[in-house]
Amino acid sequence: MAEPYLKYRTRFTSSLKNELVKEFDELAKVTRIPKSRLLDEAIEDLLKKHKKSLKE
Repeated sequence: MAEPYLKYRTRFTSSLKNELVKEFDELAKVTRIPKSRLLDEAIEDLLKKHKKSLKE
């Protein structure tokens, strides 16, 4: 089966601590927000937090 074309996204592989998976799954379920969107938000927050050190 062919991989679907992702025009505005880039696929990558990562892993999570086992203890985070259940809570992450529950958050996505309760909020009805896709995990990919939740990850986008988390990465954006992380980049803002570390923006100052990235400039140095």
